[in-house]
Amino acid sequence: MTLSLTVSDEVRALAPGFTHLVVEAHGLVNGPSTAASSALLDDAVRRLAVRLDGRAPHEHPHIAAWREVYTAFGAKPSRTRNSAEALAKRALSGAGLPRVNLLVDLYNAISVAHLVPVGGEDLDRIQGGMRLVRATGDEEFVTVAAGEEVVEHPEEGEVVWRDDAGVTCRRWNWRQGPRTRLTEETVSGIFLLESLAPMPVADVERAAAELAELLEKFSPGARIETAGTAG
Repeated sequence: MTLSLTVSDEVRALAPGFTHLVVEAHGLVNGPSTAASSALLDDAVRRLAVRLDGRAPHEHPHIAAWREVYTAFGAKPSRTRNSAEALAKRALSGAGLPRVNLLVDLYNAISVAHLVPVGGEDLDRIQGGMRLVRATGDEEFVTVAAGEEVVEHPEEGEVVWRDDAGVTCRRWNWRQGPRTRLTEETVSGIFLLESLAPMPVADVERAAAELAELLEKFSPGARIETAGTAG
């Protein structure tokens, strides 16, 4: 792996059962959503329905664990849902899943099908290594509101992903900033899969392997490597 990712001791103490797997890819080809990526999203919704077996997303044990952790660091999980729950809720609603671009469609399909938070970052836009930490409250999170760039600050104790330039994702995996998101110009990226007990590590590994296969399929010749760390 060319990118260093670390998890602070404070976060590990908050969530001892935390696991993250990283799929790093170079030589990617991105572009607008296609019929094939749209079909993957539709299939993911069908797989989600089977996984939930009539339950609401927040009733699934893995999502319930994320809600407990969100509550532990001061977030309100019914208002700021982790990314997997938010996508699953949208998938089951009339709105359906968004079609963003090819790479985002691929990792969203994996997130929904496996009910695991997945994020994608443009490696060329990350400054230094990435760190999962509890915020001091002084960090900068650059986002967009009403079409204008604005700077927010996470709450003290909030779990955030950050690099040397500032916060890249707030409330663990709730909202990604636009600076490092995957665009149609992205050629190198990392895809971060995050899980908590009681989800078996083997289940997350299967999700990561499926994502790697999709990246190879849609970006022939891409160089792909997977690594991870259990909490």
